[in-house]
Amino acid sequence: MKISGVDIRPGNILEYEGGIWKVAKIQHTQPGKGGAFMQVEMKNLEDGRKTNVRFRSADTVEKVRLDTKDFQFLFADGDSFVFMDQETYDQITIAEKLLGDEAAFLQDGMQVTLEMYDERPISVQLPDQIEATIVEADAVVKGQTASSSYKPAILDNGVRVMVPPHISSGTRIVVDVYAKEYVRKAD
Repeated sequence: MKISGVDIRPGNILEYEGGIWKVAKIQHTQPGKGGAFMQVEMKNLEDGRKTNVRFRSADTVEKVRLDTKDFQFLFADGDSFVFMDQETYDQITIAEKLLGDEAAFLQDGMQVTLEMYDERPISVQLPDQIEATIVEADAVVKGQTASSSYKPAILDNGVRVMVPPHISSGTRIVVDVYAKEYVRKAD
């Protein structure tokens, strides 16, 4: 579906110069001289490059609709991950770079959503929050006020997060996957 350059919004997926790009930020600018334009910051979903492009109102760009499908994480295989389609039981292998830092939060049997373009996966959506166990936590420093004192801790997946002082090693906590922050103690 073709859209005008000034109709681009954050979150749109665009086909631009032979690649698939996700719009991160937009800024509508109307200079004193010349026509208005939309300054668009985009990230390539296939290789992670970022770019800034100016679109005028006369420019058109192809808006892409992605298919989403539920998969289950099976196992890591070197620098790639194997997922299984929940309906057909077909397996698909995805490179670690497609997941980025979130790859550390994958757990056996985890349900994820793959965004597909032409039957090719271009992004993986993990659950927003997961449960993890703290394997190492620093000791509480006396004299710190309880309201703002968080201490560093390392999770069983190797990720470092800041936790409240009452959390100790061996405690199961809920962590925000994308912000990499402590949410609460697990039930």
